[in-house]
Amino acid sequence: MAEDGKGTERVTFSRGYDVCIMAIDGTWRRDCKLNAISDTDAILTVEGSIQGLNLKEFFLLLSSTGLAYRRCELVRVNGAEMDIQFLRGKNRKKRATGHDAVV
Repeated sequence: MAEDGKGTERVTFSRGYDVCIMAIDGTWRRDCKLNAISDTDAILTVEGSIQGLNLKEFFLLLSSTGLAYRRCELVRVNGAEMDIQFLRGKNRKKRATGHDAVV
């Protein structure tokens, strides 16, 4: 199921996968459902309010121990659904491919 013709595949979960988002400095944490994920981005459903949270950069925790995580930034919010983009290295974004919109 390549979306951009370059082999990037998105995996969609029928019920969502329990994950958390957390501030880079650890000052806040929210439970989420991971609905879909690819090498470069993900779609989440957030449980609870995100109002007042700094979502410029944050961690997506993929395990309850916090040992599996990705550094992210917010792309779009639509109600309780969030589209996020994974960051590479220290504060470096992946190069734009001209079609960064998340489905």
